Amino acid sequence: MAELLLFQLYGPLASWGEPAVGEYRPTATHPGKSQITGLLGAALGLTREQEKELAALAGGYGLAVRIDAEGELLRDYHTTQVPPARRGRRFHTRREELSVDDLYTILSQRDYQVEAAWTCALWRREYAPHSLEELEKALRQPRFVLYLGRKSCPPALPLNPRVVTTTTLRDGFDRFPPDERLSPLKRPEKHRYFWEEPLPAGLEYGFTEQEKLWVVPRRDLPGSRRRWQFATRDEHHAMA
Repeated sequence: MAELLLFQLYGPLASWGEPAVGEYRPTATHPGKSQITGLLGAALGLTREQEKELAALAGGYGLAVRIDAEGELLRDYHTTQVPPARRGRRFHTRREELSVDDLYTILSQRDYQVEAAWTCALWRREYAPHSLEELEKALRQPRFVLYLGRKSCPPALPLNPRVVTTTTLRDGFDRFPPDERLSPLKRPEKHRYFWEEPLPAGLEYGFTEQEKLWVVPRRDLPGSRRRWQFATRDEHHAMA
């Protein structure tokens, strides 16, 4: 038996950033380690400058994700005015950013997931800085605004976090009650699951060998939030 913290993510728009080169900013089909670490950090009231605390969050918990509704892909063309970065200068609002004289324009194409939904599961590792109950409380009453990958993508529903005890990862997801407000979304015939290893003691996968698909390296493990550096981790995939 093992404890999992489960919560839902849904919004009209979400964007789970992948490695980007040039003006194109793609999205993954589901949230990764970096985005969930940022979500937890926001709920706890951490800033990007608190790198030790964010590193403890990234390394202290395992992550699994289930896609509940795949949604559709939207590609948007952006023109954004921004001030150049300067040491010691920090803006607290968009209005402050636009008040300076030396603005320049960024052109980009950005991908979004439209009307998609996910269920996430977390488990504690040996050096986890918070209990699952503490994270559950933070997700119910976050210190900072939460968002689904980008600040322009806030959640449209509460995350409904809860801690469950289970013997398999698949059963843990099944124990999370579906939100009736998500019933209009188009559901897949089979769900796609993603998780990282090792699983905690007492927890099995719950998938057959035929349901397991492959292992994919994903560069989404936060290194330095201030310098936007990321390391690679292995992500296991299944469909059931």
